[in-house]
Amino acid sequence: MDINLIKQVVVTNRNLLSSIDLTRRDVDLDDSINYVFTGVRQAGKSYLMFQQIQTLLAKGITLDQILYVNFDDERLVGFTSADFDLILQAHYQLSDSKPIIFLDEPQNIEDWERFARRIANEKYRALITGSNAKMLSSEFATILGGRYVMKNVYPYSFAEFLKAKDFLFSNNWQFDINCINQIKRLFSDFFYYGGFPELVNIRQKRLWLSSLFKKMLLGDVIARNGVKNVNALTFLSKKLAESVRQPISYNRLANLVSSLGEKVQTGTMIDYVRHLKDACIIFEVKNIASQLVEKEGNKKYYYCDNGILNLFLMNAETALLENLVATELKRRYDDGIYFYNDKIEVDFVIPEIGQAIQVCYSLGDEFSEAYKRETQALLKISKRLQYNNLTIITYDEEERQVDIGGKSISIIPIWKWILVESKVHGS
Repeated sequence: MDINLIKQVVVTNRNLLSSIDLTRRDVDLDDSINYVFTGVRQAGKSYLMFQQIQTLLAKGITLDQILYVNFDDERLVGFTSADFDLILQAHYQLSDSKPIIFLDEPQNIEDWERFARRIANEKYRALITGSNAKMLSSEFATILGGRYVMKNVYPYSFAEFLKAKDFLFSNNWQFDINCINQIKRLFSDFFYYGGFPELVNIRQKRLWLSSLFKKMLLGDVIARNGVKNVNALTFLSKKLAESVRQPISYNRLANLVSSLGEKVQTGTMIDYVRHLKDACIIFEVKNIASQLVEKEGNKKYYYCDNGILNLFLMNAETALLENLVATELKRRYDDGIYFYNDKIEVDFVIPEIGQAIQVCYSLGDEFSEAYKRETQALLKISKRLQYNNLTIITYDEEERQVDIGGKSISIIPIWKWILVESKVHGS
């Protein structure tokens, strides 16, 4: 790799950094800590990096102290692990100051983590992004040796989406009809098209999402993992979307994909599901009842964002509702969320706070079958797991508290649950 080319990239990026217009996200970063941001493509990892750079500039750091390299830059095609040191050499030929280093999407370069460890050992401050969950794995954590704080980055929450839309909450907004109606109108957009930051002000949302998903499959799954059977992977993506809300086995997935004319083995399905998880396109939720008896059961799979899920489905409302609850819980509790399925079916349980959640698009009154089914499941799980925090999340039914069987159950519409939870968790 030519060092003059790298110098050109560094200088071009410095000019870019001073002109980026950002919608700031409420992410608290310590200036003295090195970070690795990971998450699905277009979740906003690079923008968080730019946000941190602008924060540093506002504190008096100068642009010639910033060393930013984006490894998706086509000018760096052919870059190898042997070229990493050229980045530092290029900087010192341009500036006398010790740089603060920002490496954007280096995960496709072999041994990137060893360079990351070296610069941390040499007391450089560094921030790294990547679109691969493997970057959070124990393997990389061991190599990085505790020198970086790992941080997941997700698409916008609804609260962040409202902020990006310049929505302002009124005082006592929960009782302001005009405010609530405006929130509901904006929520419909978020519900169907999701929270990818760049999508907020795009009109042709479905077209943009379709293009993004193709990039995810081609760049983050197929090319990265050498997938040969592209049709089988595409069929799997569709079947996982259609199976949201239901536990499903690898054998079942293999049979479903094979029925569409792409004969695959169970082992192939295991690999493909792992590739989709590594690309942060989907995530799994395990059955806590299986864990209690020390056996691995079937899992549920959810998509990282409602916009991607909605590409695959017709009449998608019930699936989108549960998927949105899952992504919000994932944001709050990471791997600390489960479902329960052992003679009782409960959509989500969160052991950390002793909460059980049922998701029901339309609950109805106390005489409806849906009401009886959801409340009885919560009463049973509360006795089995000794949980008292019981919640039913609907699409848009009036918030209320019901007392039944000696327990109190909260019923709340999804848009309000997300916003209240956001304020509780400070996000």
